[in-house]
Amino acid sequence: MNAFNDLMAFHRDTEALGQISGRLGWDQETMMPAGAGEQRADESAAIEGIIHQRKVDPRVGEWLAAIDDSSLDDVGRAQVRLIRRAYERSSRVPERLVAEMARASTRAHKIWAEARSDDNFAAFAPVLKEIVALRQEEAQALAGDGDTYDALLNEYEPGTKASDLEAMFGALRPRLVALREAVLSKPDMPGLSGSFDPEGQMRVTEKLAAQFGYDFNRGRVDKAVHPFSSGSGNDVRITTRTEPLDPFNCFYSTIHEVGHGCYEQNIDQAYRMTPLGRGVSMGVHESQSRIYENQLGRSRAFTGWLFGQMRDEFGDFGVADENAFYGAVNRIKNGYIRTEADEVQYNLHVLLRFDLERAIISGDLTVDDLETAWNDRFEADFGYAVDKASNGVLQDVHWSAGFFGYFPTYSLGNVYAGCLNEALRAAVPDLDDQLARGDTSAATGWLRENLQQHGGLREAVDTIQHATGKAPSEGPLLDYLEAKFKDIYDL
Repeated sequence: MNAFNDLMAFHRDTEALGQISGRLGWDQETMMPAGAGEQRADESAAIEGIIHQRKVDPRVGEWLAAIDDSSLDDVGRAQVRLIRRAYERSSRVPERLVAEMARASTRAHKIWAEARSDDNFAAFAPVLKEIVALRQEEAQALAGDGDTYDALLNEYEPGTKASDLEAMFGALRPRLVALREAVLSKPDMPGLSGSFDPEGQMRVTEKLAAQFGYDFNRGRVDKAVHPFSSGSGNDVRITTRTEPLDPFNCFYSTIHEVGHGCYEQNIDQAYRMTPLGRGVSMGVHESQSRIYENQLGRSRAFTGWLFGQMRDEFGDFGVADENAFYGAVNRIKNGYIRTEADEVQYNLHVLLRFDLERAIISGDLTVDDLETAWNDRFEADFGYAVDKASNGVLQDVHWSAGFFGYFPTYSLGNVYAGCLNEALRAAVPDLDDQLARGDTSAATGWLRENLQQHGGLREAVDTIQHATGKAPSEGPLLDYLEAKFKDIYDL
């Protein structure tokens, strides 16, 4: 075998171990016994240590040095590019640090969940300090003389700089704030009434997942505190949650995670268990979940179909017709929770987190001051005070997992989704007629053909440009939001 074949054979085993590690995380969130936390921390630390050893194995460097890129096709060169990037990045981080981070984040999850339940940030702060210190150490090792936050951001969105995102988000903010203020000056849209049986919600959830093309032969849906997706290829797991008074929380969390899951399921099988066999970046990944959830799932056409499904399952729930239901689905209202936020305000929630975590990693903000900083920023941005920690600094799981640098990819994904929606509607002019029948196949097929099947073949920006024919920008997202909500609220 030549160096390329040796490298790929070795890397497939590393990918397999990564999938097993991800399955441990899924189990921790869904089925793990409550008393197993400390043992799972040791298990996670052990397997992450082994994965790290493989990523920095000297043979990987030798194989990379021996490969003549000019002898490879586009797929081969992309494989080598991603393996080289991972090798160089991993080589800067001590194995000891990788194991400590895995152990600390596993322990932190249980502490975070209990602190969130008790609305007690002080109970979570000590382990968060530990995680922040570990991530700061990792960022220094990766950044050298560069920006430490950029070093962490590049784990999720390779090649992206926080300064570029700051400029993009700065362009988003004025039009979003103006639209938010205009909408909130109008009379409130009526919502749903009554209680919605959790088992009934899960029955509708399974229908929704199937409508959007989720393959239950290679995937499953479970319940967790915080909805998420994991896995790739032929073993994909997603979770949702049920709230008796708010079925939209369940349904749109499901559609969102199905977007992630379908991306992974639809990647070319030839790339399975290789670096190309997963989403290219979290921003591109988020573009799939957000276009499924919002531009498709919250469209006037599709909500008409969903209205009928909910009437069949729950009977009368206080909404007179499809038009009122469309307004209820897209209702803009004050709220604390990012994952429950409407399309107009969602990015404002992300921008808050982006600024706070940059300050934490740089050392300009301490964990002891984080809750106060969060509450002050939230009141400044949204105009009302946070009432409890679970509605504020404790609402997201990300920092307990050490995912600093992750949050801005949510808004980047929204921008990408706006670009994709513009191209999709040009390619499928009768899309609304199909969505009104609950038929998403043309939309999901276009996304599969133009983006999902390619996995990590291209860099993130090139992936969006290949699908749309244009460089990504925030304009299509803002135009879509203004047109949609001016129509709904008669602005």
